[in-house]
Amino acid sequence: MREAYHKELETITEALVEIANLVGSAMGRATGALLDTDLQVAEQVISTEERIEELQRDLEERAIAVLARQQPVATDLRMVVTSLRMSADLERCGVLARHVATVARRRYPAHAVPQDLRPTILEMGQLAQRLMAQAADVLITQDVDAALRLEQDDDRMDELHRMIFHHLMDDRWHHGVETAVDVTLVGRYYERFADHAVSVARRVVYLVTGERADDYLPDTPLMP
Repeated sequence: MREAYHKELETITEALVEIANLVGSAMGRATGALLDTDLQVAEQVISTEERIEELQRDLEERAIAVLARQQPVATDLRMVVTSLRMSADLERCGVLARHVATVARRRYPAHAVPQDLRPTILEMGQLAQRLMAQAADVLITQDVDAALRLEQDDDRMDELHRMIFHHLMDDRWHHGVETAVDVTLVGRYYERFADHAVSVARRVVYLVTGERADDYLPDTPLMP
């Protein structure tokens, strides 16, 4: 019975990793669709959200079943409850990837991103995908140090987000209001996606240590 119980907990973590990989891939493909005006890829990303929602619902059902049948305590209880919150973060990332793809679809066959901002948007998309890959890795390894470093890596996303606003406010902006709105929205989508990846990593810190990331001290003994 105990072995089956721990297997149930493992499948919840595995589901989280699967969703994290799926939303990371979706954002990578959404970025490609946006910059390459690829309508087919944009449509594929938009349809991927159904699969993400399906996986999230399945994960939630498993977690609730564990709570009902096993009544976990201590670390196991933290794991189940925290997984539900991570699942919500990851589902939101799927929505944000869909939003990026929707901008690409809405502007097709035109480019939503002007040439002078393409390098910035490309870096934001690549960084978002990389942060989510790191979050997925942290879910597997439960490496607290790596989880904390993720927040530091997110600083670059914040910097890129600020760069977009500086560009939009520049007197030399000549791409019009519609493009400015698209770029503003896309920049926000990437920034929020990264925030959710960081949130997943911070929840791993809580899962492993029993302390919130802001309060955790490296020399603090881990809670059972």
